[in-house]
Amino acid sequence: MRNVVVIGGGIVGLAVAWELSQRGQDVTVLEKESRWAAHQTGHNSNVVHAGLYYKPGSFKARMSVAGNRSIVDFARQYGVPVEVCGKLVVATSDAELPALNILAERAEANGVPAKKVTPAEAREYEPEVACVGALRVESTGIIDFPAVCAALVRLLDEADADLRLDTEVLGIRPGAHGGVEVATGTEVIQADALVNCAGLQSDRVAELAGVTPSARIVPFRGEYYELKPERRHLVRGLIYPVPDPTLPFLGVHLTRMLDGSVHAGPNAVLALRREGYRWADVSVKDLADVARFPGAWRLARKYAYPTGLEEVLRSFSKKRFAASLARLVPAVADDDIVRHGSGVRAQALRPDGSLVDDFLIETARDQVHVLNAPSPAATSALEIAKHIADQVAA
Repeated sequence: MRNVVVIGGGIVGLAVAWELSQRGQDVTVLEKESRWAAHQTGHNSNVVHAGLYYKPGSFKARMSVAGNRSIVDFARQYGVPVEVCGKLVVATSDAELPALNILAERAEANGVPAKKVTPAEAREYEPEVACVGALRVESTGIIDFPAVCAALVRLLDEADADLRLDTEVLGIRPGAHGGVEVATGTEVIQADALVNCAGLQSDRVAELAGVTPSARIVPFRGEYYELKPERRHLVRGLIYPVPDPTLPFLGVHLTRMLDGSVHAGPNAVLALRREGYRWADVSVKDLADVARFPGAWRLARKYAYPTGLEEVLRSFSKKRFAASLARLVPAVADDDIVRHGSGVRAQALRPDGSLVDDFLIETARDQVHVLNAPSPAATSALEIAKHIADQVAA
């Protein structure tokens, strides 16, 4: 039996640990926070994505389509709340129809159950929606991803995995006789292999291990509002805009949650700290890392105006945020929404300023590093775990 250390206690790290334990590996999970799913997993929109947005044949396309089925099956097997409710992607102007058609073609190529619908048909699903055309995607769902993590922790505990919270990794080096040595604040752990699923800190963990990552993490904060209870009737399910294909974000959308609340968002602004959920959360170290990275400046030159400026203005203006929502559902007004919190996306960026648009997994001797796993990574977690377990065994 081999011993594998997994760094990171979000949904990807826990799924990897469970997959490895099912394959007979002795697993240790190290999480620096005092709870599981503390960052990206615990601050996302809880959407089970269908897989229509992604380039056919990419990791994201293959793993999200398979993950859509496997994560729902897992939830139903282990009592995690989930609902496969479907969603509408709506074109609000004729100029967006070509992009909507491309999405429909991509859905077909990826094996995603989706169909184009007329405005009248769209209003049968969402009576308050405004559109000139729409795509109905049946396999999109809503789930409780932190509850998925809690179920994985229970399964790992039953499998006698070594689960450690409040355990930050401070150093990594090759073992004297192979494998790796992982230093925490209290001990040095000997392991046959290492899997880095550290999310927002993944590039830094890779560097601790002596690996030069091909991309750096630049954090983007996404802020959410929610509809007031008396206005929740305006949205029955999930309503998404046609995304800008040049950006990694899907745009502000409306999502009815499992408890009946309706979340709106997120926008996308540069986070001033890797784990910063407010404008007041500032890290000089994190900002200096961004400032020293050439790719960040190249990205800024490309997107700072008008896209980046609009996102920042929307961050400070509830009126602008509501106006974005009103493009989809005209009845939404500024008085209908209240702030609901935020999340931070670990976006991998290359030195040339290009955004890494697929999952990025790099290997070294006895090491696997997950360097880019944003949405739909939570949906795809069980499939990513299978791929990584294969890499560990190779």
